[in-house]
Amino acid sequence: MEKQEAQNIDAREEASQDELNDEPIFHHQLAGKSITVLGTAHVSKNSADKVKELLATGQYDGVAIELCPSRYNSMIDPDSLAKMDLFQVFKEGKASMVIASLALGAYQQKMADEFGIEPGAEMRMAIDQAKEMNSEIHLIDREVGTTLKRVYNNVPWWKKMGIVGGLLGSVVSNEKVSEDEIERLKEGDILETTFSQFAEEAKELFGPLIDERDQYMAARLEQIVTSSDNQSILAVVGAGHLKGIESYLAKDEQITTPEELHSSAQENIDRLDALPKKSRWPKLIPWLIVAVLLVGFGIGFNKSTDLGIQLIIYWVLINGSLSALGAAIAKGHPLTVIGAFFAAPLTSLNPTIGAGMVTAGIELYLRKPNVGDFSALRKDTTHVSGWWKNKVARTLLVFFFSTIGSAIGTYVAGFKIFESLVN
Repeated sequence: MEKQEAQNIDAREEASQDELNDEPIFHHQLAGKSITVLGTAHVSKNSADKVKELLATGQYDGVAIELCPSRYNSMIDPDSLAKMDLFQVFKEGKASMVIASLALGAYQQKMADEFGIEPGAEMRMAIDQAKEMNSEIHLIDREVGTTLKRVYNNVPWWKKMGIVGGLLGSVVSNEKVSEDEIERLKEGDILETTFSQFAEEAKELFGPLIDERDQYMAARLEQIVTSSDNQSILAVVGAGHLKGIESYLAKDEQITTPEELHSSAQENIDRLDALPKKSRWPKLIPWLIVAVLLVGFGIGFNKSTDLGIQLIIYWVLINGSLSALGAAIAKGHPLTVIGAFFAAPLTSLNPTIGAGMVTAGIELYLRKPNVGDFSALRKDTTHVSGWWKNKVARTLLVFFFSTIGSAIGTYVAGFKIFESLVN
């Protein structure tokens, strides 16, 4: 009986190894320690099974996962969004990043729901198994907020709005994702997939989305082998990062001492963590626009009082109406829509505060989100109607659309004023 059980165990181990051989994987020796990097699909049940099979061998005392601290905390604490201070989000100018993060999560959830698999199941499996076996957990991906900011900075200004629009479009699209496409994610990355319509046309997205993260995760693995007691590490990453990580690890093989390797890794991490320095001239544009508008008003009043008043009426009606339209599209409170109409013409002449700040503040005051709204935020944002039903998401949309409306209104009204002065 015992002999039969042993044969069955051996057979299962051989079968498991054959299946594992089908998964993208590589082994690397660094500083006298072993690193195994497994490529996974973030919405594939097979990937979660492979992670479990590898960790069940008991040969790994360290587990590295393609998560940053914020994504890790969100995964182990689903109610973390309930702790978000919306007012601080708007005050610190992080609304666009929050919207982008929600859209990314919604896109991933949307794909996962079609096939009944939890998003990031292989990462959760790695976390649960590591805890069960008392293996050390290492987070090796760069903060998603930093990545998004570097993506945003790396594209020309005329494509920036397309990125945000594309993210939202990926959520509202009714197009079904085929299982073949899910399997093809083993050759790509969830962020790259979300931005795929841009990645095909804009090579500048590849750097911060893929290549920089390849470098970052390779450097983090080098840090782990030089600063931890782990002798054998399993790294679980998206399959699209496998070749890049392997390449960057190989480049550093010539570094002979652990101290030099650790120092080199830290330098790379610091470089890749640095937020791009903002150019001065974009900050000057709003002030230049204000100056031109004020000069235009002055010229108008100098020609005639009636013309000056007419220019102001154009400014208020066009700017205010388009911002109010944005707030209305977001289904803001009627008083929020009215507030947008009166606030936009004034905030557009004061670059230190945007129309979205005012409208979001009004919406928050009139429709304060409750704990249930925050708790349901992640689920609600996976479908179109949820963005308008959930008070948190709707407030973000009020900020976004009223800001866009005011920005468009500024240019439309500006051209109208210029046309009136010329004629």
